[in-house]
Amino acid sequence: MRDETGFEEYVAARWSTFSRLALLLTASETAAQDLVQVTLEKAYVAWPRISAMEAPDAYVRRIMVNTLISTRRRAWQRHEVPSADPPDTGTPSPEQVLVDRELLWPLVCALPPRQRAVVVLRYYEDLSEREIADVLGCSAGTVKSTAHDAMQALRRSVAAIPTTGGVQR
Repeated sequence: MRDETGFEEYVAARWSTFSRLALLLTASETAAQDLVQVTLEKAYVAWPRISAMEAPDAYVRRIMVNTLISTRRRAWQRHEVPSADPPDTGTPSPEQVLVDRELLWPLVCALPPRQRAVVVLRYYEDLSEREIADVLGCSAGTVKSTAHDAMQALRRSVAAIPTTGGVQR
C-alpha cells in the first residue's frame, strides 16, 4: 500500500530545495517547474522503495539529474533549439533574481548537461564528490574529471569575455 501522507509530507518539506536545484540545473523557471513535476511523478511511483532508503533526497536528486540529461538528449536528437529570447513571464521569483545576479551563471548554463550538473551539485548544492557520484551513478574519479573539464571550459569562457576599462561587459 502506498504511503500517500508520507509522500505529501516529504514533498511539502523538500519542495523549495528541489525547486531551487531544478532552477539551477535548467536556468529557466518554467523548465524548472516542469523538471520538479516530472521528478516528483517518478518519485511517487517509486515512493514505497524510496521512503525506506537511508538518503531519499540523494535518490530524488538522481532522478532529477537523470531526467534533465535524458530530456536534453531527446531535445538534441529532435534538433530543438531553445529560444534565445524567451517571453516575459512576469515578476521573477527571488530564486530567479539570485541566479540572474551571478556573473558566471550564463557560462554555467552553456555547459553540457552532465558538466552543468556536476558544477551545480558541487558548488551550488555543496555536495561531496562521493555524493555527486551517487547522484550521477558514476565513480568519484569521473566526477573529478567532469568537474575539471567544466572548470576548464568556464575559464576559457571567462577569458573570452571582452573587457573595457577593467569592467566586464
